[in-house]
Amino acid sequence: MVIVQITIPRSGAQVIVKVECIVDAHAMVGEGAVWDHRAERLWWVDIPAGLIHCHDPAASENQTFEWGEPVGCLAVRQSGGLILATRSGFHFFDPVTGERRSLADPESHLLENRFNDGVTDSQGRFWAGTMKQGGEPQRLGTFYRYDSDGTVTAHFDKVYTTNGLAFSPDGGRIYFSDSNPQVRTIWVAEYDPDTGTPGPPHVFFDTRQVAGRPDGGTVDADGCYWMAGVSGWQLVRITPDGKVDRIVEMPVEKPTKPMFGGSNMDVLFVTSIGIGLTDGTDQPKAGGLFAVTGLGLTGVPQTPFAG
Repeated sequence: MVIVQITIPRSGAQVIVKVECIVDAHAMVGEGAVWDHRAERLWWVDIPAGLIHCHDPAASENQTFEWGEPVGCLAVRQSGGLILATRSGFHFFDPVTGERRSLADPESHLLENRFNDGVTDSQGRFWAGTMKQGGEPQRLGTFYRYDSDGTVTAHFDKVYTTNGLAFSPDGGRIYFSDSNPQVRTIWVAEYDPDTGTPGPPHVFFDTRQVAGRPDGGTVDADGCYWMAGVSGWQLVRITPDGKVDRIVEMPVEKPTKPMFGGSNMDVLFVTSIGIGLTDGTDQPKAGGLFAVTGLGLTGVPQTPFAG
């Protein structure tokens, strides 16, 4: 466990935060954390290993399911089971019965692409973005919206590494980012929850002013955006007007996805990467799942996928 002292800029108050590795998984690329508030479980993935994890904090147990290909992200379904975005598109998966059903593969023509980050909106639509895996980076990524009727709609294309998807607490803003070192930018757009239609995006935060590049994101109940600063050893809380509010130093170089959960929605779970680390750094828990407590903040329950 690591104890971190944080100064809140606007008030100058000191907050003592605990950062603890709760699953020493040594994941290759831990990602996709989603809190199921109904079952009080945290779902997360190891992308290249094709593993789906389910963590029960109360029992300190982590169950693992093998998918067989890279799994970028997932969401809990209202009707039970999960919706996945993987190397081969969208799928339904029931971890209890093992049933699998392929839904759509919008990028079957892009053989080097896979899905990466994803989230549901306030109405239960599933948003997920793609990226080119391996080789020279190219702007081949696109964000897709998968509706409960099976409709797939493309938005915000020509992205290197799609990431950072999150919605404001009222559902009226959508956030997304590109993690590529040449870009490392988070955007925001007005969002119509009734139709699932985003407006024109504009820059929300240029991460060159902090140590890490933007990876996964989430929002808290105050409407602030939390960014995992990959390669920067930190989490960054950003106010709705794009100002850094506080930084939480992490014991790993590559945190990837923050997600609020716990019975009171006051635990910030964080996944991390365990490969490609800087030589000579001391981070034995890299690739683990972490719990950050003592923030004095709560998150927003994630809406299950409506299908």
